[in-house]
Amino acid sequence: MSRNGKLILAALLCASSPAYAQENSPEPLTEAAAEAQRQLRQTFTNLTFEDFGPAPVKGPIYQAIAGGRVIYFAPESQHLLFAAIYDKNGVNLTALAQDTSARKRLGAINPADALVIGPAGAPKVIEFTDPDCPYCQALERFWLAKEAEGKPVQRLIYFVSGIHPQAAAKAEHILCSPDQQATFKSVYAGAQPATLHKCRPGAEKVGRDAETVRKMGVSGTPTLFVDGKLISGFQQAELEAFLDAETRKAKASP
Repeated sequence: MSRNGKLILAALLCASSPAYAQENSPEPLTEAAAEAQRQLRQTFTNLTFEDFGPAPVKGPIYQAIAGGRVIYFAPESQHLLFAAIYDKNGVNLTALAQDTSARKRLGAINPADALVIGPAGAPKVIEFTDPDCPYCQALERFWLAKEAEGKPVQRLIYFVSGIHPQAAAKAEHILCSPDQQATFKSVYAGAQPATLHKCRPGAEKVGRDAETVRKMGVSGTPTLFVDGKLISGFQQAELEAFLDAETRKAKASP
């Protein structure tokens, strides 16, 4: 990691740690800390810093991917850091690393094995979902609202069955129903069928999805891959931006 990256990370940690706030008479900074503060203020002139002091992290910091998310580890002080690192030009290096990792892992997905929801020709979204996940149900309502606005998407659905106890059975019920799309929408709207459909193809698809989830490192729902980028959770603003971009693209094409 570059020196600037370490400085940003230290500043973020300091800003989020009240234990390091100097409310009374601040201790004089060491020469190295004073130089770090000078560089921080000089490099990131668009930010205002109210406080500056040492962070608990010591030694080198390493980058790792866990569940599709970039995390940082400082072995010397045994700290795990969930942060975003920006370079001096304002580029989010953490987001770039996360997107690169997501594109590499997309090779583990077989599009032919997806449950397809939505019209052909619409922008494609890869979606890992769980019928009992409340955020997945909120995402379903969002997609329905966008469809009503004339902004449909085609969703490639893979079920995550290891979080909620009834997720696998409900996913199999959807896959074994005569009208999969209608049953999907009904279950995600909160319907509780008295009897859940079962069939071998549905059970096998749930099993294959579980293996895809493992290969992709998906640990939460919903998890989406939109335009090659990972979106963890129901991030409405990011999805709105994606749909707006797709709408502009469609209008600009002859």
